This record gives sequence, C-alpha cells and structure tokens, in this order.
Amino acid sequence: MTERETWASRVGFILAAVGSAVGLGNIWQFPFQTGQNGGAAFIVVYLLAVLLIGFPAMLVEFVVGRRAERNPIDAFERLGHGDWKVVGIIGTATAFWILAFYSVVGGWVIRYIAGSATGAYFGRAEAYFNAVAAGPEAVVLHAAFMAVTVGIVALGVAGGIERATKFMVPSIVVLLLGLGVWAGTLEGAAAGYDYYLSPDVDALVSNIGTILPAAVGQAFFTLSLGMGAMVTYASYLGEDDSLPADGATIVVLNTLVGLLAGFVVFPILFALGVEPGSGGLGAAFITLAGAFAQLPAGRVLGVVFFVVLLLAALSSAISLLEVVTSYLVDNTRFSRPKLAVGLGTGIFLLGLPSAFGLSTLGWYNSVAYNLLLPLSVLLLLLFVGWVDTYDAVDELRRGTDIGSTFGLAWLWVVRTVVPLAVLVTLLLGIQTLAVNAGLLASPIV
Repeated sequence: MTERETWASRVGFILAAVGSAVGLGNIWQFPFQTGQNGGAAFIVVYLLAVLLIGFPAMLVEFVVGRRAERNPIDAFERLGHGDWKVVGIIGTATAFWILAFYSVVGGWVIRYIAGSATGAYFGRAEAYFNAVAAGPEAVVLHAAFMAVTVGIVALGVAGGIERATKFMVPSIVVLLLGLGVWAGTLEGAAAGYDYYLSPDVDALVSNIGTILPAAVGQAFFTLSLGMGAMVTYASYLGEDDSLPADGATIVVLNTLVGLLAGFVVFPILFALGVEPGSGGLGAAFITLAGAFAQLPAGRVLGVVFFVVLLLAALSSAISLLEVVTSYLVDNTRFSRPKLAVGLGTGIFLLGLPSAFGLSTLGWYNSVAYNLLLPLSVLLLLLFVGWVDTYDAVDELRRGTDIGSTFGLAWLWVVRTVVPLAVLVTLLLGIQTLAVNAGLLASPIV
C-alpha cells in the first residue's frame, strides 16, 4: 500500500468540503424543492434540519474518517468494528448511484452554457430542454461531464481536488453575489423576496409530512452526507484540525450559498410571473432559461448562471468519485488515474438509462433522496452513538479546546434526537416511494 495522500492545507480541506456540499443540490435542487414545498415554509424546516440534524451528522462522518484514516468501507475495520462494514458499503454505493444521474444533469449544464451564448433556447425554452435532456446528445454530454470529473480526481487529493476547488468555490460565490445584486433590481423582486422569506405557518403544519422528508433530504444532499464524501475527505486530515470549527464553517458557507441561490432565482421568477416549482427537475433549465430569454443581456446572464451551475456540479462530482476511488486506492496496486478512469466508466454506464428518459432520472433522484441518503446517515449515527461512543468523543475533541460538555452533549444528540428525526424521514421517504410506485393509494401521513 502506498503512502496515503493528505490535504496540502486546512483551507484546502474546508474549500474542498464546501465544494462537495455546494453543488447542484444548492443551485439546481434547492430553488426547485423550495418552490415545490411552500416557499419560506420549506426554508424554515430546511434550516432547522441543517442545524439540528445536518451539523451533528457531519461531525459523525468527520470523526469516523479522521480517526480511521481510511475510505468509508475500510474505516470500520480499522476502528475494530469490521461487522459494521456494511454501513460503509451503503455509503459508497450511494455515492456511485448519485453520481450516475448527477453527471447527466451536469451534461445538461454544459449544453446550456453553449445554448445561452447562442440564444438557442430563446423563445422555445421548454422545447429546447426536452430536445437536449434525453437521448443521444444527453449521453454524449454525460460522458463529457464524467471525463472532466475523472480528469480532476486522477490528479490526486492535493494536486487535483484541492487545487480545483480553491478556484471553483470562490468563483461560485462571487458570480452568485453578482447575479443576486442584479436580480434585486428587477421589477417584481420584492414579491419574490416575500415568497422566499415569509413562511405560511398553516401551510407548514398541513404539509409537514411532505415538507419534512424533502427538507431533511435536501440537507443531506447539500451537505454531502450519507454518501461517504465527508468520511473520505476527513480521512486525509491531520490531527490538529478542529472538527467542530471546520464543520461549522462548512455548514454555514454551504447554507449561505444555497440561500443566495434563492435570492437569484425567485426575484427572476416573480419578475416574469413564473410559478415557483414549475418545470419539475428541469426547473432551472426551463423556467430560468425562459426568463433569460426575456431579459436584457439575457445571453450574458445565461452564460454566467450556467457557468456557476457547472462549477458547482463539478465540485460535488469530484467528491463523489473520490469516495469510490479512495477505496480502490487503499486496496489495490493500480494507479489512481487508471482507477478513476475505470470507475468513471462504470458510473457512466449506470447513468445511461437516466440519460434516455426524464422519468428514469427522476426515479434515480427519488431513490437517493428518500431511501439511500437517510438510511446511510441513520446507520452511521447508530454506529457512532451506540458502538464507537467515547472514542468518537475523544476524536471530536482532538485539536480543539472545547470542554467535555460539548462532546457529551453532541454524543447525546447523536444517540437520540438526530437518529429519531432521520428514522422518521426515512419512513416518510419510503412512503413517498411506495406512493410513487403505486403500492400505496395515498400517503398515510
């Protein structure tokens, strides 16, 4: 086994983890999920999910990864609990599964950068999306996106992932800020802000069974939890890094970027009278692309927006590919470039069905949100909360000056509150899958 790679700097780790979190989930999924689930009512539940569930769960992944210094599968054996290896297998499989359809959406983004520059979708946004979202062209662009992802991962942790995310993350923030300032000047922006920031309590209470799993799933997706990414990234950390401080920084930055995306999207939608949440999984490509077609300098704005989307997609995709790559790097003698190419090819093949039909891509997405992510997170919480326990607390405190009270409070939350919330989310997610599959006539809750 060759010497294991590490991050070149603490800032590099934080930006890589933020890049993993700040992906399509923040800019593609977040506004769509917000629009589909009641606007500000969804935001309230989402922020609570990030704070009360996402942050403690992220620290769980960090302590496992750094203490084991191994990939998500081998980590459990390294910690002396090889019988829990199935948890790592599920997390790694989840990363493989998500990247398979995520890459297809990344291919759409590449196409829309070109389409914005030429104005190809102007006047026919929905027809253009339907023409490029599925079929041979979608397959080619799926392959192109995977090729770029493979190329970055093949260069290594410091030379590829860290270097790329140091450029991507600041670029995403700067470009989104510029778009947000511009969106605030549009007529109708105030109505968009009101929808986005003023929750309807009655709607929240009456739709909690739908909003809760969507909000918690969004929190997991945008924080890259349940897919082995944070375990993998933490495994390259040094002992002197403060996990609570780094985790809080990552959560705050990721959440701010997600909220910033809403400040870009909703003023545009309301300025043009577009219903939030319309367009389904293609919302960013139909409603927003259609909006750019009606706005001054629409081609330039479209290019900037979809460049932001591409950078966000790549910063997350490389973390997902690194999850599965790290396992083989730790366990085989093949070079990292060969492994990245082989795994990228396998992921490309798994994603092919979703490149030929939007309904298939929607099913891939639904399985990830409603089943794989909450199941993976739940099992990891149970391991740290009830099996690894005080070793995990010691790891959490290493490199920090926090007292024992914080560590024990975190352990109590990880043992009780968070698993219960995730279990409820998992059950509601399974219910959603059953309804969509026709196994249940209507939701029970």
